[in-house]
Amino acid sequence: MDVEEVSGEIRHYITEELQEENGIEGVIDWDRRFDHMQQHAGQHILSASFEDLYGYKTVSFHLGKDTLTIDLETENLSADEAAKVEELANHVILENRPIITKWVNEEVSKQYRLRKELSVSDNIRLVIIPDFDCNGCGGTHPNSTAEVGSLKILGWERQKKMVRVEFVCGKRVLNKLSQKHEVVKELITLLNAPEQDMSSSVKRLLVQKKELEKTIEELKDQVLKYEANEIIESGKNDMVSRVFHNRSIQELQKLARLLVSIAEDKIYLLASENEEKLQFVFAKGKKTEGDLRGLSQRALSIIDGKGGGNDTLVQGGGKWTSGEEFIQKVTEFIQ
Repeated sequence: MDVEEVSGEIRHYITEELQEENGIEGVIDWDRRFDHMQQHAGQHILSASFEDLYGYKTVSFHLGKDTLTIDLETENLSADEAAKVEELANHVILENRPIITKWVNEEVSKQYRLRKELSVSDNIRLVIIPDFDCNGCGGTHPNSTAEVGSLKILGWERQKKMVRVEFVCGKRVLNKLSQKHEVVKELITLLNAPEQDMSSSVKRLLVQKKELEKTIEELKDQVLKYEANEIIESGKNDMVSRVFHNRSIQELQKLARLLVSIAEDKIYLLASENEEKLQFVFAKGKKTEGDLRGLSQRALSIIDGKGGGNDTLVQGGGKWTSGEEFIQKVTEFIQ
């Protein structure tokens, strides 16, 4: 269940109850262990490649379940730089250089060109790739760079004043390739286009989507104008009201602005029964008198709601109630 070191003693915790003198057999999960060995050695190689080519030092490293990241001591990283670093890292991997570990003391460690300062001063373990990298490290590594298999940079992003690089090594590269291949196969079917034409197909669909959205908005505006005229013609009093179902507050606001632009001598109250709440918009034309904010506060008190706005348009919402009942109560305030 857990492992910890207490005063130099390594303790393994298990769920079963133990009897004194009973033995325990521990087994390493080799697939997981070797995966970590590949990722850890790959990180050494990648960090050394960044520093050798561009002087970008690695300030932190994270080994995740699916990918790894390193934070580089630079504010910018170009695609060309990343490509050249990836090429160097994979070249070192293919060279099948040995990965050597040595236990040394602090005095002996000074004989080596270390890429980062040591975090311990005694029982120092060095991990060395001859003529390429040397670090103090207590992690697990394979016997040679070839066992890392391969390395792929997946992307990077700015993190404060550093650049965070995401990458994978070894079997994880194949896993990522398999995942992406499945996505590509599905897209080929959905787009009915070969892989090399997928980009242009998606761009074409995005253009069509944008044109359709524009057409829909234009049609909505036409419907809204028709709706506004119908509401105005139906209103015989100084205040015109209407109840809707599942209309967004944005739609109510747009309709209200359209109403007061067409007929400036009326007050409009638009309410919508939306799932578990009631929302409303109050608007008044330029030729209309009245304290709209005051009316809004009284309307909000009916539904225990909250709202806001200005002298010509206010909106609010609160607990669900019948829209017709809400409008009737508000109308009583005005009368």
